Amino acid sequence: MFIPKQNETPMFSYYGSKSKVIDHYPAPKFNKIIEPFAGSARYSLKYWQNDILIVEKFSKVYKIWEYLQKASEDQILSLPDLITDLREMDLLEAEKYLIGFCIGRGSARPRNTCGKFNNWSKDKIKIAENLHKIRHWKIKFGDYRELENCEATWFIDAPYQLQIHGYNCKIENYNDLACWCKSRFGQVIICENADGKWMPFRPLRELNGINKKTVEYIWTND
Repeated sequence: MFIPKQNETPMFSYYGSKSKVIDHYPAPKFNKIIEPFAGSARYSLKYWQNDILIVEKFSKVYKIWEYLQKASEDQILSLPDLITDLREMDLLEAEKYLIGFCIGRGSARPRNTCGKFNNWSKDKIKIAENLHKIRHWKIKFGDYRELENCEATWFIDAPYQLQIHGYNCKIENYNDLACWCKSRFGQVIICENADGKWMPFRPLRELNGINKKTVEYIWTND
């Protein structure tokens, strides 16, 4: 089993990223890892040498992963350091999305102008250094319900039941999602917060947020 370094660098910032808590989730019991709600795919990045499948239905996030898997280091490093307004810059659509999330840390949608907290000029160097990790991944655009059930470690970081304003992805029925999760073959790890009631979650870790402390919750079938 591949043993990762602690707190390895994410590829890009995204709302709900597990960067602060990823080291506290159980290690995979299977070589195949599936993330049906990919986002920034922090769990897969931690165990990147495994057989990875990430699935994403938010087209902007999917296009970032599709772009990164094919991009060269030079291509990433040649992206501009100074960002004024992305709408006025001659860049590929996926490049604008990538930069947009990085300059608006923790945002649910890519920004066009710089947020207060960003370090894009250093972020792109870290991204370029980590491109090799995702070359062998399978990256799929679609809905979690389209996935074939197979024996794997399923890391399920679905949109939280109590969602923030502006978050793009929504779950139509959490009872259906709960049944789907419990029917998966192999190891199942589900993420939530204190407001999630669709599974019997337990506290995992207290985190220091920008304005208040929050608690990450977890359910596993172990």
